[in-house]
Amino acid sequence: MLISEIYQSRQGEGSLTGTESVFVRTSGCNLRCDFCDTPFTSWTPEGETMSVDQIVDAVINDHSADHVVITGGEPMLPRDIADLCASLSQQGKHVTIETAGTVFKEVACDLMSISPKLNNSTPSRDRANEWADRHEQTRFRPDVVRQLIDRHDYQLKFVVDQPTDIDSITDYLDHVRPVIADKVMLMPQGIEVEALNEKAQWIAPICRQHGFTFCPRRHIEWYGNKRGT
Repeated sequence: MLISEIYQSRQGEGSLTGTESVFVRTSGCNLRCDFCDTPFTSWTPEGETMSVDQIVDAVINDHSADHVVITGGEPMLPRDIADLCASLSQQGKHVTIETAGTVFKEVACDLMSISPKLNNSTPSRDRANEWADRHEQTRFRPDVVRQLIDRHDYQLKFVVDQPTDIDSITDYLDHVRPVIADKVMLMPQGIEVEALNEKAQWIAPICRQHGFTFCPRRHIEWYGNKRGT
């Protein structure tokens, strides 16, 4: 599979925030989110082709963390993703998969971290050409999300840009209920601390109102928007 980077850092989002983890970032995505913060894995995919054994060797021999986060791009796309998850689990690693929830595969993982894409993610036609329609047609797969949360411990992370996004979130949840409210996480859109803090002021009360969890992007606070963090 095409791998953009493998590195060790602290998880900056979700229920495992602060956990020392090895990140395996696959390259290639079936979406083109307007606000994508890893365009080198989606808009212009780049990386090195590695076998499952090579990836596992890099995780085991070059890094010390017991938690592994398989992210992307869209990590559910590669043909060998199930083999990679199985191999890491056999090595005693805690495996998180970070996915947009548009592709279903049977995989072994300890936490399925799903970030369904709302209409705020769709790029303009001027920017994306045919990808604008392709993205919009692909992003909404509540049937896939339902299968994933039925099989795994999960969290649902929604990227929030405007207060009106809450209507899109509740509509999405209506298609996948029942869900556990505090496993629904609202995360501010942005790659600068100031913008994240400003949005946190109105997102946190929305979370309290609905019983959701506020999900800051701590890695931006800790390191800035940098690769390998």
